[in-house]
Amino acid sequence: MATVDIRPLIDADVEVIPPAFAAVGWPGKASEQYQRYLREQAAGRRLVLVALADGVFAGYLTVLWDSGYPPFREGGFPEIQDFNVLPDFRRQGIGTALMDAAETAAAERSDTVGIGVGLYADYGAAQRMYARRGYVPDGRGITYRGVVQPPGATVRLDDDLALMMSRRLI
Repeated sequence: MATVDIRPLIDADVEVIPPAFAAVGWPGKASEQYQRYLREQAAGRRLVLVALADGVFAGYLTVLWDSGYPPFREGGFPEIQDFNVLPDFRRQGIGTALMDAAETAAAERSDTVGIGVGLYADYGAAQRMYARRGYVPDGRGITYRGVVQPPGATVRLDDDLALMMSRRLI
């Protein structure tokens, strides 16, 4: 079992993370995204937690302090976003360690934290993890790009289709 360290995103990560995702065929993880995350972290708008397994990049997640999802924002709930663990590092406790650290940080600001989960099979492990951790749907139905969808809506089944969930921390 690897030694797992969780720490905030640093400048050097901007050059490490994109190639790690490219190597497993995950597009869209460009260095500009992590540069933006660094700026947002420095400004206090986002916390980015990086997981290292025996010193090797294994995954990350972010905590957005002022959620873009109106019910979370209005409730003052931070939102865990962009949670990724590289395939070779799954089922080793890395995702759990990231979630534990994110929830601990969120609990310093709020008694509740939110998260969105995708609705197709690739999100199955995340769906199960969140349920085991006590996350429950917010009761508003599904969202597409953060907007609750009305009955009868036609939406694309992709990464932007999510069920928003929350968990009481305290």
